[in-house]
Amino acid sequence: MRRALVGCLALSLSAPPLGVFLMLRRMSLMSEAMSHAILPGAAVGFLVAGLSLPAMTLGGLVAGLAVALLAGFVTRSTVLREDASLAAFYLISLAAGVLLVSLRGSQIDLLHILFGTVLALDDPALWLLGGISTLTLFALALLYRPLVMECVDPLFLRTVSRAGGPAHYAFLGLVVVNLVAGFQALGTLLAVGLMLLPAIAARFWARGLGGLIGVSMLMGALSSVIGLALSYRFDLPSGPAIVLAAGALYAVSLVAGPRGGLAWRLVRARHLEA
Repeated sequence: MRRALVGCLALSLSAPPLGVFLMLRRMSLMSEAMSHAILPGAAVGFLVAGLSLPAMTLGGLVAGLAVALLAGFVTRSTVLREDASLAAFYLISLAAGVLLVSLRGSQIDLLHILFGTVLALDDPALWLLGGISTLTLFALALLYRPLVMECVDPLFLRTVSRAGGPAHYAFLGLVVVNLVAGFQALGTLLAVGLMLLPAIAARFWARGLGGLIGVSMLMGALSSVIGLALSYRFDLPSGPAIVLAAGALYAVSLVAGPRGGLAWRLVRARHLEA
């Protein structure tokens, strides 16, 4: 439980800020596609070396980056938009990954890859999660200005600077790296939950970008603590419990959040009627 908590807290420091930028750029569903894009690479690593952390991590990283670059190339070379090209690659990747794992592994192996085993994190996995979290925070500090400008006015950024393209691809790389890290703890299907749900919930509590990032980190940490505590108390699967805890925080934020929550909107409407 202690190892699981440390790993999830490390992931909570790096993944939710990326979710904030995905939300602001209207690319939230892209992370879902990318989370499935890493599956074939992880499956190849599994076929080569079994449940080996370095092999599956390297395979997932290569596959995720390849899909991101291919989707960008298709978008810029054809009439397809980025969401359509990502959807196509996501479906192909998911099917290919499941097929590859099924060729050699058992149903237990497939469930391990899809849903993760956060309670089985060992020292190498914790070092990986901590290193990726540190790398992400430093990279976001360097890319902060161009990412903010691209969220607000991408045309202006392209006019005054050539940093837009490199910043965009670096951001996609960070998303892939964090999904690979989340894959180690929560599995392919749940890794995106800790990235997006805290970021979306933060929208109801903060207005500025700095506030959104801070609240999203706090929401991610709370989700990890609450989910692990509930899984220990009621003997629940830890990964789904963490994501459902994040979903519960989102539901509370949706109702009670001071920045556009349903309850505040109802109070304001009654005040205006009076």
